[in-house]
Amino acid sequence: MVVRDGQVAMADGCSLAHRLWHPAGDGPWPVLLMRQPYGRAIASTVTYAHPRWYASHGFAVLVQDVRGRGDSSGHFGGFAQEAADGDRTLLWLRQQPWCNGRIGTYGFSYQGLSQLLWAGDAPLPDAMAPAMAGLSERLHWASEGGAHWWALGVAWALQLAAQGCRRRGDDHGWHRIRRSLDDGSFLQQGAALLQELDPDGMGLGWLRNDAADSEGWRHHDPPQALWRQPMLVIGGWYDPHLLGVLDLWRRCEAAGGRPLLRIGAWSHLHWQGGIDRLQLAFFQRRLQGAPGAAEAPAALLQDLRSGRWLARSPRQGSGQRWGLASGGLAAVDAWEGRLESSGGGSLELVHDPWRPLPGRGGHLGLDAGPSQRAELDARCDVACFNSAALQRPLELLGQPELSLLAAADQPGFDLCVALSVVETSGAVQQLSTGVARFRGEGCRQLEPRQVRLQPLLACLQPGERLRLSIGLAAWPQIAVNPGDGSLPMGPAGPQHRVISVQLELAQSSLCMHAMVGAN
Repeated sequence: MVVRDGQVAMADGCSLAHRLWHPAGDGPWPVLLMRQPYGRAIASTVTYAHPRWYASHGFAVLVQDVRGRGDSSGHFGGFAQEAADGDRTLLWLRQQPWCNGRIGTYGFSYQGLSQLLWAGDAPLPDAMAPAMAGLSERLHWASEGGAHWWALGVAWALQLAAQGCRRRGDDHGWHRIRRSLDDGSFLQQGAALLQELDPDGMGLGWLRNDAADSEGWRHHDPPQALWRQPMLVIGGWYDPHLLGVLDLWRRCEAAGGRPLLRIGAWSHLHWQGGIDRLQLAFFQRRLQGAPGAAEAPAALLQDLRSGRWLARSPRQGSGQRWGLASGGLAAVDAWEGRLESSGGGSLELVHDPWRPLPGRGGHLGLDAGPSQRAELDARCDVACFNSAALQRPLELLGQPELSLLAAADQPGFDLCVALSVVETSGAVQQLSTGVARFRGEGCRQLEPRQVRLQPLLACLQPGERLRLSIGLAAWPQIAVNPGDGSLPMGPAGPQHRVISVQLELAQSSLCMHAMVGAN
């Protein structure tokens, strides 16, 4: 095995540092490329096998520090910089004597999107394996339902800011960021730290933009030919970028590509055994010409309950529909509200900013993943609706959507929803969550409101029940709504208002839609 560092010169004179692993000998070999902002020595080993493992299977593996990160020169400008630098890197790679001209890309999160951003001046990669990423900075990176990802968004922005501190020798600033993350004070102080230590950073820019308005947000548009390239698209049920992953899959199919899709019961950082064996086989076939039968099924989704991998398409949906019914006590008695064929009744929920409802687990939590929520559902600011005990197995597949009539007594409120299974033991296992933020005087009107939850595949068993829980906060997953119509920017403060929300259930529904529409 050979390991060496080097530089690639960009058109403007900036040099991007890389580390290369390849088998002993002169090659040439197919190349696996990862472009990332966290230091090339880490090489995303938080989720992937070390590059040495891929190199041991006949690949040259090059991990590059993007512009302004690690040991690369220049100013870090976020995703906007990657297309031109990526093209230049591809051109350079194909000129190297140890490269046989076949290039694959892989990586998750930032390096998931960086492998999709090309200016189109160089031949595209021959195969790609983007994981946990999307093209819309608003909808796939920073917010959902009109609400910013608070804990996740601020924490990631501070991680990038700390790297900037290190590069310019600001050890004091680095330690301030590290302490705020360690003791949790970043939830209160994070925005101020970003304003001081990384005022022009991508993360703070996202927080300043209105998550309910597309104005000012960047949406990336790769070259159209990219969607027909061989692609392995990887997502997780507990990952906040899942809707972006599904969008990538949809675009590939719409363009006539034949993407492979794998969605596991994974969070952003915990993949329970990883994807490396599948990814290696994908690259061996696409870049090394390894023989093998046609890859089928094209889409495999992991059941959240059993862990089984099932052949299901994101265009499928299990199609169930329930109405919500209550005599008005669904927020007092966790068993009073009902999921049944038709809805009816009304109830009032009250949000007290002194004790906002916590968000737990799911795809937006710092504790992302499965969670038990029986004690949350026992609170009187959570309305619960339960199905009858199941008589036969029930498969839930798709994206749940809640629709109901709601009005607040203030010009701002949130609806924070969880879908859970009540097990025969009485334990309440959360399956999926979703949030929707409403601001402005229209909040006072009784109008239809929708909340889309995280897509899922989960098989419930006889004797179990489905539960829908509705609350008015999910701190710190999203900032606490002040109730005055302004943009929420952190925890509750002395000016935050008590918010009462009226829910009318006669026209309510909980529906399981396909994850990806037919369009």
